[in-house]
Amino acid sequence: MNKIIGFIGFGKMAQAMAGGMIHSGLIRADQMMASMRTENSRTLAAEQFRIKVSASNRDIAAFADVLFLAVAPYTYFEVIEEIKDNIKPDAIIITIAAGITASDVENAFGNKIKVVRTMPNTPSLVGAGMTAVSVNSEITDEDLVSVEKLLSSFGKVEIIAEAQMDAIPAISGSSPAYVYMMIEAMADGGVRQGLSRDQSYRLAAQAVLGAAQMVLETGKHPGELKDQVTSPGGATIAAVSTLEQERFRGAILAAMDSCTAKVKELGKK
Repeated sequence: MNKIIGFIGFGKMAQAMAGGMIHSGLIRADQMMASMRTENSRTLAAEQFRIKVSASNRDIAAFADVLFLAVAPYTYFEVIEEIKDNIKPDAIIITIAAGITASDVENAFGNKIKVVRTMPNTPSLVGAGMTAVSVNSEITDEDLVSVEKLLSSFGKVEIIAEAQMDAIPAISGSSPAYVYMMIEAMADGGVRQGLSRDQSYRLAAQAVLGAAQMVLETGKHPGELKDQVTSPGGATIAAVSTLEQERFRGAILAAMDSCTAKVKELGKK
């Protein structure tokens, strides 16, 4: 791809994205530049990714055809105020912050601008990310194709309406944390039954991975797949019954509601 990519901020999520683009061969390292606050961070990024680095956000803005704003949500508008006079006229601005809308970004820049709002997740670090994407009216079909290629280099991409974006952290952005907790609990159960800690983590994690692949690859309803595992009077239905009694589904739903409420709260600040 013949695009120049810029990152303002280069934390774990930005590194996952950058790594995916470079390792896929879609983007060369010399097509990418990132800004970081500390000299140590810049040195490490230059050594690990072979990309260009700078202490100046304005340098990145002037450099990039596609500009990722990979900073904390509370610093977004400060950063935009700093760079708004430096971006290329046709630059695509990509956000990765919960609660910040495309119109928020447009208003901060003060003019018509191409905005792509995304919500990636941390499995992007291993090329298994899920990124939800919405775009504003300035994004062309050609722009969207380019953005999808970039984001697909580290996982799957789902295009949705922006009105639905506040729901995304709860179902894919934050949800890996719920799954990690479940894997940890399953491993604790394995240890309680006499398995080693390492074995328990591997067994639990692989079971979760396999179950997810079954949903994606078979296209069957999760309930149907659950029914295939639960034989009459067996151990699995006993476990499922206990999960229902302990409000397993209800706890997940309540957690998702809390997550979405927090996202909306962050968007108002």
